[in-house]
Parts: sequence; C-alpha cells; structure tokens
Amino acid sequence: MSEFDARAREWDKNLIHIERSQAIAEELQKMIPIEHSMKALEYGAGTAILSFLLKDKFAEITLMDNSSEMIKVCEEKAEYFKTRHIYPLFYDLEHNDFEVKFDITYNQMVMHHVKDIEKMFSKFYALLNPGGYLAIADLYPEDGSFHGPDVDVHLGFNPEKITEILKKIGFSEIEYMTCFEIKREANKLFPVFLLKAKKL
Repeated sequence: MSEFDARAREWDKNLIHIERSQAIAEELQKMIPIEHSMKALEYGAGTAILSFLLKDKFAEITLMDNSSEMIKVCEEKAEYFKTRHIYPLFYDLEHNDFEVKFDITYNQMVMHHVKDIEKMFSKFYALLNPGGYLAIADLYPEDGSFHGPDVDVHLGFNPEKITEILKKIGFSEIEYMTCFEIKREANKLFPVFLLKAKKL
C-alpha cells in the first residue's frame, strides 16, 4: 500500500487541505473564464476536495489518480453528492497515455511528485482541446523541509522556469500568482502558486 493509499481515509480531516483547496478554487475561477459546458480533468485528484468545490461549474469532471484508495473515497463522495457528471478513474497518467480530450485540466500539489514534469506538461497539452486551459497549483522552491529528507520529490518550482517549459511545448497566456500559504511547525510558511496556461 502506498503512502497516499494509507492516508486516503484521513485526508479530508486535515483543515489545511480544505483551506488550500478553497483558496485555489476561488482564484482559479478568477483566472480562467470557466463555462458550464467544459469537460474537466483533475489530475492527481486525491480525494478531489478541489473538484467537489467546483462540481457545479463544469458539465463533466474526470477525477484521475494512481491511488486506488483515494479513488475509492472519490467514488463514495460522488455517490454521497449524487453527482452523475463526476467520474473517478484509477489511472497512472505518468506512465500511460490517455486519449480523451478535455477543455481544462488542473491539479494541486501534484507536480512535485512527478519525475519528468516536461513530459507530463506535454501530455496535458495533448489532452486539451484547442482553447483549453491548464491550471497548476504547487509549492515555490523550498529547502526540503516540507516533505523531509526521506521523500524523493521536487523541492518546489520556480514558476518562471515552468513558464519557459510550457511556452516551449506550445502554451500561451501564462500567468501565475501566490494563492495560499501552508503553515507548518515553528510558524514556517510554504507559499503556493497558482499558474494558468492556454492551448491555442
């Protein structure tokens, strides 16, 4: 069982996860002209706190995650909220291709777990319809103390470097902002950025 499988049942009990998702949902709606006809993909959805906050904004939402236990929680939420337009999907996009097209794909605190971010950004580009949007929320560069020394992840990202990668792939209209700060012990703050890009 993976770390995320083990934590799935307790994930929504962490107030920071809720507050962060609320902040991202609010700013995402300001940055991107959302239309109700849009088909959305949340990649690395986890328990899909963000997508359930946005559940009335899209015609269809696919919740994709490679943690089977997280997806089970998503299925239970979809049943609880009776959301016929939300589709939890156990799938490893990092190591497999996916053929369905979307109008928007978004994720939060996911990309620092992805080994090859440029390859993943290219997959997002291919998954989007023309005029579609990508939204990424993740950590600014940090000193490794967010996860600790035993977790092999990217130590946050410089949004300007991500912008360069996205432009090379073909994205345009890229902008970002600080949307949240995660507070840890000793009042240490880890700021989170929200970046949006458009496929022409």
